[in-house]
Amino acid sequence: QVRLVESGGGLVQPGGSLRLSCVFSGSTFSAYTMSWYRQAPGAPGTQRELVATATSGGTTNYSDSVKGRFTIYRDNANNAVYLQMNSLKPEDTAVYYCKARRYISTWGQGTQVTVSS
Repeated sequence: QVRLVESGGGLVQPGGSLRLSCVFSGSTFSAYTMSWYRQAPGAPGTQRELVATATSGGTTNYSDSVKGRFTIYRDNANNAVYLQMNSLKPEDTAVYYCKARRYISTWGQGTQVTVSS
């Protein structure tokens, strides 16, 4: 059974940087598409926004809101995926979730990122 454990969230000032980590276990990491999503504080039922994806073949994609500021990269040797976040803005404040997908999707527990002065 796939398990994901995220870490690296916290409080950072606008313009700062954070690196989120997601450690994968329970299956063959290299076969999975890995993604980062986020869910901003708001009304109940606020949908999770896709932030970045790294496929098993190494292709990466980003939402327009983070393109040029965030970088997703995977370390297949250590079964981990990372999200390097630079030039953070208050609107990046959210709970960030890691997702692994092959035939089904598995989610991590989330890590809080707060961008505030």
